[in-house]
Amino acid sequence: MTRSAKDEVQPFSSDRNLHVVAVTACATGVAHTYMAAEQLEKLAKLYRFSIKIETQGVLGMKNEITDKDLLDAELTIIASDITINNPARFEGCRIINVCINSLLLKPAEVISAIRKSLNLPRGNVIDL
Repeated sequence: MTRSAKDEVQPFSSDRNLHVVAVTACATGVAHTYMAAEQLEKLAKLYRFSIKIETQGVLGMKNEITDKDLLDAELTIIASDITINNPARFEGCRIINVCINSLLLKPAEVISAIRKSLNLPRGNVIDL
C-alpha cells in the first residue's frame, strides 16, 4: 500500500537545522508525560529537527531546559494539561501550547503549527 501525496512526510529543511525545546507534563505526572515526550521524539526523527524535552512528573523535573537551550531554540512546545513549573523562562519565545491528547491523537496538527509558527516573530503563542 502506498501513501497518497498529501500523506508524504515533508521534513523541515536540513539547511535550517531547526532546534526545538519542549516541556511535557500531565496532572498525575506518570504515563501521559512520557507518552507525549515519546511522540515528540518520533516527530523530531520523522521530520528531521532536533529536540530537547524536559519532563515534569512524579519523578520531578528531568532533562531540564537550560538558558543556552532557550537561546539556541527556534520554538518551544509545551505539551501539558497543567501549569508547568517556571513558565516565565519561555517569555519571548515562539510557543505552541498543546494538550497531551491532541499531541498524541493529532500529531499532524502539531507539525502544521510548527510550520506556521516559524513564520511568526518570536514572542508569538499558538494554542492548539
